Amino acid sequence: MTRLTTVLAAIDAANAADPDQSEGEPAARLYGQRMSAELDRLCPDASETLRIAARGQHIERWTSPRAAYPEGREGYLAWRRDLAAFHATRVGAIMAAAGYDAEAVARAGVLLRKEGIKRDAEVQALEDVACFVFLRWYFQPFAEGRDPADLRRIVERTARKMSAAARARARAEFALPETLAAAFAD
Repeated sequence: MTRLTTVLAAIDAANAADPDQSEGEPAARLYGQRMSAELDRLCPDASETLRIAARGQHIERWTSPRAAYPEGREGYLAWRRDLAAFHATRVGAIMAAAGYDAEAVARAGVLLRKEGIKRDAEVQALEDVACFVFLRWYFQPFAEGRDPADLRRIVERTARKMSAAARARARAEFALPETLAAAFAD
């Protein structure tokens, strides 16, 4: 087994403990596998570190519930920031145990904390993949019953995080209502 497969298997094993089994298997493990599949599709030449970051982006996310933070945008951003730091630390420990050096561990941390989005091609690729996974697998249930104005605002924020190339690809791949598809226009 290679270091990469060892790390991916360890991430999957950690995520297998997710109590959310709403899709018939642990939600965090399924999310990580969807991230890997989407990365393979969008970025087939991705580095090992990017492959690890994609799989581990939500490692053990259930251990830090959103409800543990204050309501509102500030609470949400604090939750996301704390999760990114946790994910970077957790994935880094798994990488180190598998023999990755400090430089690779640090790089995975940069990716998982999304440092340099819009300036770092790998950070941007990870964000683009996450947005595609959201649109492909989670958007429809997320959108159900939401206020249209709130949904439009969320879709606009998602599109702004994506690269121009990813927005163009999303327009071609996803059948969003016209009011939401406009967010992906350049």
